[in-house]
Amino acid sequence: MQDKVKDYYGKVLTSSADLKTDACCTIADMPAYLKPLLSNIHPEVRNRYYGCGLIAPLALEGARILDLGSGSGQDAFALAQLAGPEGEVIGVDMTPEQLAVARAYQDWHAEKFGYANVSFLEGDIERLGDLDLEPASFDVIVSNCVINLVEDKEAVFRAAYDLLKPGGEFYFSDVYADRRLSEDLRHDPAARGECLGGALYWNDFLNIAKRAGFADPRLVTDRPLAINNAELRERLAPAQFHSATYRLFRIDGLEPACEDYGQAVIYKGGLAQSEKTFALDNHHVIEKGRAFAVCGNTFRMLKESRFAPWFDFIGDWSAHYGIFPGCGTASPFGQNAAEIATSGGCC
Repeated sequence: MQDKVKDYYGKVLTSSADLKTDACCTIADMPAYLKPLLSNIHPEVRNRYYGCGLIAPLALEGARILDLGSGSGQDAFALAQLAGPEGEVIGVDMTPEQLAVARAYQDWHAEKFGYANVSFLEGDIERLGDLDLEPASFDVIVSNCVINLVEDKEAVFRAAYDLLKPGGEFYFSDVYADRRLSEDLRHDPAARGECLGGALYWNDFLNIAKRAGFADPRLVTDRPLAINNAELRERLAPAQFHSATYRLFRIDGLEPACEDYGQAVIYKGGLAQSEKTFALDNHHVIEKGRAFAVCGNTFRMLKESRFAPWFDFIGDWSAHYGIFPGCGTASPFGQNAAEIATSGGCC
């Protein structure tokens, strides 16, 4: 199957116009501040891009970033501009044709940016241990509509957990199904290549992420997917698909539910592109200057991550008040009425 995926992205697709669905690429919801970054990227790199918008969390200046499934390099070169000369971006991809494009324009982008902070490795993201990557060395790992393409998805999450620094973040977009798909659909080359055949059932994803160490996955944004190709849509029916962005923190000891310790945070502002509000996820949009009650897990995600300098923290762990309401087991998708502008990804 991996050889078929490489063939689909290396030979079958010649540009994003060849895609049959909108599962893998759109920039319609990209925040305005990210769009100028794309104007600094070589047209050939952009033309060979098959991902979901641009996956770019906040507070990346000086960060060491790993891009899983970096393709032709568009996300990596965009993230390089956000990381700046003190940061570093490493892209990993298994498709030689895509890597050739990315590497061909490394020097071009270094001259454009005024610094060189991007490199690319050929490798399978299911076997990141085969690459010379130092454990616990990355501040942020991103992935853009790629995990659905691999067979051993749990291996990707385990490796990501090991490669992140304590408090580091895996911020990624992917496609999820409302049910487990049949084996013939999972191995259909077109369905797989269009990011649908390999989509995880959303509850399987949550359990896989938790087993890998990411105890409390947070949904940032989601949207239903349209399958524009009638033949493919008929083969996949009646399954429904969502594209979603999640953030997972490497923080040991997070609890399996939202426990209330009477804690709160105050967002101080000052974070670029998020001056008035900070959106941790689709249920935590925190206004500047206003005390915001949080569960113990959210308290730790903010206090033990790169976001800590922008917050004041109120409370300790001396009293427990039970579980916050609304920590249920229904599908997480479709619950977000407001647009959350922290992610440029379609997912």
